[in-house]
Amino acid sequence: MEKIRQFISEGNAILGIEFGSTRIKAVLLGENNEPIAVGSHVWENEYVDKIWTYSIESIWTGLQDCYRKLADNVKDSYGVELTKLAAIGISAMMHGYMPFDEKGELLVPFRTWRNTMTEEACSKLTELFNFNIPQRWSIAHLYQAILNKEEHVGRINFITTLAGYVHWKLTGEKVLGICDASGMFPIDISTKDYNKQMLKQFDELIAEKNYPWKISEILPKVLVAGEEAGTLTEAGAKLLDTSGKLQAGIPLCPPEGDAGTGMVATNSVAKRTGNISAGTSIFAMIVLEKELEKVHTEIDIVTTPVGDQVAMVHCNNCTSDINAWVNIFKEFSEAIGVKVETDVLYKTLFMKALEGDADCGGLLSYNYFSGEHLTGFEEGRPLFVRTPESKFNLGNFMRLHISSSLASLKIGLDILLNEEKVKIDEIFAHGGLFMTKDVAQSILAGAINVPVSVMSTVGEGGAWGIALLAAYMKRRDEEQTLEDYLSEKVFQGESVSKAEPNSKDREGFEVFMRRYSKGLAIERAAVEYLD
Repeated sequence: MEKIRQFISEGNAILGIEFGSTRIKAVLLGENNEPIAVGSHVWENEYVDKIWTYSIESIWTGLQDCYRKLADNVKDSYGVELTKLAAIGISAMMHGYMPFDEKGELLVPFRTWRNTMTEEACSKLTELFNFNIPQRWSIAHLYQAILNKEEHVGRINFITTLAGYVHWKLTGEKVLGICDASGMFPIDISTKDYNKQMLKQFDELIAEKNYPWKISEILPKVLVAGEEAGTLTEAGAKLLDTSGKLQAGIPLCPPEGDAGTGMVATNSVAKRTGNISAGTSIFAMIVLEKELEKVHTEIDIVTTPVGDQVAMVHCNNCTSDINAWVNIFKEFSEAIGVKVETDVLYKTLFMKALEGDADCGGLLSYNYFSGEHLTGFEEGRPLFVRTPESKFNLGNFMRLHISSSLASLKIGLDILLNEEKVKIDEIFAHGGLFMTKDVAQSILAGAINVPVSVMSTVGEGGAWGIALLAAYMKRRDEEQTLEDYLSEKVFQGESVSKAEPNSKDREGFEVFMRRYSKGLAIERAAVEYLD
């Protein structure tokens, strides 16, 4: 305790903050890259004028509350004030659209990754570049705004992501880590920068509009892991810590997206490794040995935080429907006078899933709170369906909803594994879905027929990941790669639980997927007829 107290007092601790879809989390790292204090703030996106968004006010009040709780945790645990830090890292949900004018004012409400409103732009850009441009990407949102003749486009001075925005306001630097940048505009992995040919193609595409900017002029500068990305300004320190105790001058690492921090937090930045992050959305990141043979609209091509090419399968929907059903069970328990802790309720219900049939007993559900591009939906309707012959019991019900949360992801991974013959030695899983030991992990292993490992740090997530990137910038040996730093300084001796796929789970999930694919017509009808 005394050693940690002194470590913090001397300003040697490192701070990582990540803006997740439902929680802003802060993690403070100790001498051995272990979390020694945390803080968090719960928030939710809003659906305003058919746009999924977070207000600027909620971004800053959320960040300040999160930091305040971290500082309180430090004072309560170690009896010291948090005034100095060795480094800071900022991370957030990737993609989306935040355009600013020359005065630094946001021109339209923040359009998050969750919006599926850029289909026309995606189709045209994918054809132009011969490179998949998903609906979530910043360039897709920008071009769709151009196609829609939105007035604000001519006044754009800078566009960035949520992580890039927060970092900019804390440091004054308009920069972005390469993984987050690769979700804005395609990256050339040979130069570790935006693809120059595609930049030129885009400028030529919109030349007749006569905007006062070129695309390269309004994108943030690309940085790779290990580089310094500015220092905390006096104004930035006051923005982060409203008490005024935190000192300016702290170096920051490149701001990154949640995909990059997920790779770091699971030690899956090496080729032939991958990770799956499961929360409100779910995505898989597979580090490639070579480029894919074909362009697939289901597969994003992004990078690791050091710029290696990654195939990303991203699905908009994952745990929201499970959370809604668990809340129903919680309401019931309270109605009959039984108070059950939320963690106990989740674990109990998840463990029941292991008693369910491998094919979920003929039950069917769609967890589409929002659109799902992998199956062609611009809107979603959460849906549960069964036949009179279905085996409707709690085990099958819970296994169904876990399986449903993985179904869209499997469609994309099947393209990589079966069509492109991508080799994966092991998948590391993290996020709330995998907190209950052996449940979602074993179902996922059967679904994709690849070993799935979960580390003891499964709950640390992206805030820890961005803190590790800040630590890599500050603490690495000269010329030490990120892969080596993580293996030698962070994950050496890490406890890992591995689930091997078995034939029963694999065959059962295939039966479920045939039912899932056939039943998509029911989901389409629900979208059409249910307002």
